[in-house]
Amino acid sequence: MPHSILIIGAGGREHALAWKLAQSDHVARIFTSNVDLPPSDFAALVKFAVAHDVSLVLPGPEQPLVDGVETHFRKVGIPVFGPSALAARMEGSKAFSKAFMQRHAIPTARFRVFSSSELDKAIEFVRTCGFQVVLKASGLAGCHRGLLEIMMDNVFGAAGNEVVVEELLTGPEVSVLAFADGYTITPLPAAQDHKRIGEGDTGLNTGGMGAYAPAPVATPAIMAQIMKEVLQPTIAGMRKEGFPFVGMLFTGLMLTPSGPQVLEYNVRFGDPETEALMLLLSEDTDLMAVLLACVERRLDSVNVGVRQGYGVSVILASRGYPGSYIKGKPISVGNLPAGVVAFHAGTAQSDGKVVTSGGRVIAVSAYAPTLREALDAAYTGIDQVTFEGKVYRRDIAHRALAADLNGGPKLTYAQAGVSVDAGNSLVEAIKPLVRSTRRPGTDGEIGGFGGAFDLKATGYKDPLLVSGTDGVGTKLRVAMDVGLHDFVGIDLVAMSVNDLLVQGAEPLYFLDYYACSKLDVPTATTVIKGVAEGCREAGCALIGGETAEMPGMYQDGDYDLAGSAVGAVERQSILPRPDIVPGDVLLGIPSSGLHSNGFSLVRRVVAVSGLSYSSPCPWDAKVTLGRALLEPTKIYVKTLLPAAQAGLIKGMSHITGGGFVENVPRMLPKGLGCSIDVSTWILPPVFRFLMKHGGIEPLEMARTFNNGIGMVLAVDGARVDQVELALRDAGETTVYRIGRVTTESGVQLQNLGAWST
Repeated sequence: MPHSILIIGAGGREHALAWKLAQSDHVARIFTSNVDLPPSDFAALVKFAVAHDVSLVLPGPEQPLVDGVETHFRKVGIPVFGPSALAARMEGSKAFSKAFMQRHAIPTARFRVFSSSELDKAIEFVRTCGFQVVLKASGLAGCHRGLLEIMMDNVFGAAGNEVVVEELLTGPEVSVLAFADGYTITPLPAAQDHKRIGEGDTGLNTGGMGAYAPAPVATPAIMAQIMKEVLQPTIAGMRKEGFPFVGMLFTGLMLTPSGPQVLEYNVRFGDPETEALMLLLSEDTDLMAVLLACVERRLDSVNVGVRQGYGVSVILASRGYPGSYIKGKPISVGNLPAGVVAFHAGTAQSDGKVVTSGGRVIAVSAYAPTLREALDAAYTGIDQVTFEGKVYRRDIAHRALAADLNGGPKLTYAQAGVSVDAGNSLVEAIKPLVRSTRRPGTDGEIGGFGGAFDLKATGYKDPLLVSGTDGVGTKLRVAMDVGLHDFVGIDLVAMSVNDLLVQGAEPLYFLDYYACSKLDVPTATTVIKGVAEGCREAGCALIGGETAEMPGMYQDGDYDLAGSAVGAVERQSILPRPDIVPGDVLLGIPSSGLHSNGFSLVRRVVAVSGLSYSSPCPWDAKVTLGRALLEPTKIYVKTLLPAAQAGLIKGMSHITGGGFVENVPRMLPKGLGCSIDVSTWILPPVFRFLMKHGGIEPLEMARTFNNGIGMVLAVDGARVDQVELALRDAGETTVYRIGRVTTESGVQLQNLGAWST
């Protein structure tokens, strides 16, 4: 059934939309509000729409949307292609949109928002922030002004009640217009407009003197990055916060050396971008069908096709614009070339003639297979349009043409997905953390090609160096899914230093490796903060590391960790000692939880348990299941190393992957084994949870997890009491006697049935 559509607005943008809609078989009538219906008179607009059976309303300018026109029509059952007043805040309040971007990690310039009463604070921030800034009135206002003008002189009225002070970004700008239905978002080719009145981007700012699309600087890779990092998170975030976006999301972006960053959101079709983009839509793309699909939340069911080639629009303005200008000058339009359309922007009827009535008068738009051909066609069309005082720019698309003459776009490392600036920011953020791990032998500084350690400063006489390297395994997946990154750094240190400890070595220094697809500085800083905490707990220095940003190697938001530790032990004190004999007692030192092994199985158990990581923990309702599973690995250095250095321990085994079955034999002399009575300690609830929900047999538990015992010590049976006392004095409040060394090789597990009761 053909539809009637009401277009609110009367500029070149609205004419271009009407021109494309008129090609649709779904459109019977198109009404515009430029004659008797002011865009601000919502009651009159609604009355007119009801009287004329309008089935869709299409606002052109932003102000009606910000003022809530969508609500007025929704009350009478007429859909609006445009957002609600809540969603329109994305354009109506820069402070709101910047805070939204911050909440959803959408790349944008660093910023602060100040109220009109905080002039002194704003001035101090500008003086001390450490970067060049631009100033923006938060509401709908035209340009940047000084803080005094905005906040004290009130040059923007209510729009200046808040001012956004943000970092000055550099790079080419692009505009990305995208259809959205609250769930799906479909972008059109990126455009570049020309705001300044004069050629070479000189003179005063205007509403736009021309545009072209697609902008070559927005390569397919950059458009994919914008889709992933900006458009999809924006639509998902708005829906999550309760104001889904339906309409045309128009995002202004700066392609900085660090990647695309959002300058601002607009909530309507852009002008003059629309005049170029409508010519790019393919002949089989029905604009009315697309608009209806958006308001009916089924955008993914329609085709939004784009022709190969280029669309350009050149604005013809009145002399004096953007200042004062004379209206009423007659306009003559001759025969336009094929592929060229003249869209009326600031025109009116007077005595049967078309005359000028605005600053921007006509947008001459053209389509052609190449940018040069499209520009030539547009400028040929301009020669056919005459009126007194006609002003226009003759250098539309000069950036693209210059880049073409110079051999195309100049790529940067950042455009390949690697941000040197982000890496430098991370180094600065973690320097205090590194200094906090300083110990004899290090200076606590990073930034060089390698970390140095003065072994002589440690006082060892005849040392052996012991090294170990490890990772955190798929426990990282849980941390990323939960969004809790505070503890995995501790795990990373623990896994390596505990392996040094079992050889009697004192950990001296540590190096970490952090790999990701795109470096998120706050996340990485949190991880390294955990690394530093683990180093302090182990008494070793964090002397260096590597951050690897590798686009395409990891999923967005994912990262991987590895670390290496080096320690020292006097030659005669290396463990395990060769004098371990049958009858020696095995002591069990409690773990803090799962530590960092077996998480592939843990994740599988959670998946079949019917719970999620956000569920209350079954054995500790004060925390979530995810938080409980992420309890960091216990570091045993401070409690066990003194006893080892005193000669009280013959051997130690770190219970990691492989459980008791694989790890305890690693400290025993060839030909010997051990027996372990698992009833000598209580199986912690996290392991009972895994057994119950995963149906895991006790023997499988014993060969996979630590089951509550993170370290096993072999000690002389005659010195057990002395060892236990030394361990308690060092801070190990609980020590279990769990078994003995035997003449039978392997590990004999006794009373496994106790775990099933």
